[in-house]
Amino acid sequence: MQPDLPEHLLINHFRDRAPLTHCMTNDVVQTFTANVLLAFGASPAMVIEAEEAQQFAAIADALLINVGTLTVPRAQAMRLAVESARAAGKPWTLDPVAVGALAFRTQFCQQLLALKPAAIRGNASEIMALAGISAGGRGVDTTDTASSALPAAQALARQMHAIVAVTGEVDYITDGQRTKEVTGGDPLMTRVVGTGCALSAVVAASCALPGDRLDNVAAACGLMKRAGSEAAQASQGPGSFATAFLDAIWHLEGAA
Repeated sequence: MQPDLPEHLLINHFRDRAPLTHCMTNDVVQTFTANVLLAFGASPAMVIEAEEAQQFAAIADALLINVGTLTVPRAQAMRLAVESARAAGKPWTLDPVAVGALAFRTQFCQQLLALKPAAIRGNASEIMALAGISAGGRGVDTTDTASSALPAAQALARQMHAIVAVTGEVDYITDGQRTKEVTGGDPLMTRVVGTGCALSAVVAASCALPGDRLDNVAAACGLMKRAGSEAAQASQGPGSFATAFLDAIWHLEGAA
């Protein structure tokens, strides 16, 4: 089956424009995240030191803030980078890893919301906790379904004037008024560390590309799910899946 036209176009934009994507992400997933962005055609950079991060955020096309391995110095660097990105008119994306389950990161992410992210990508429990509706999940694991978090995602999107993607077995992407549903993927995607964090980086990069931002984020989610489905068919388990997943992204086709 041919992909939806926005997905076709998003691949073209990635490979034509190679968006420079500044990823302040967690230590566990940096290499995988960089490789996923490279497979899409983006240009990843992992600049963490506060002084450099502040400078680089204004240069990059997009910024990702992922709080998976948050520390006090890293939080300070992240805030400086977000302020710099905003001053330069560059979009930034928040991945609120384990928000609601842990107090320090929950407070930090709530503070960052005042700096108006372009997009927020999280699992159901994270999005509900960020919206103030629940206490959060079990660490990085959600205890809620994506559909149950949709009202919270829509309310958060309206409040922040942002795109909110609540991802899981089914992804829901909303700007508070419009909502897109993305199906597909494979359970093996949950058995490899970093697929969700890498998706957040792809979402961040997509926010810097031409077109409707809601369409771009939905297309990013759809492309990742399609790559996951194709990789699962070609793999024997989690180890071979990670390699097959990168290959599947590399072979995604854009519009003719």
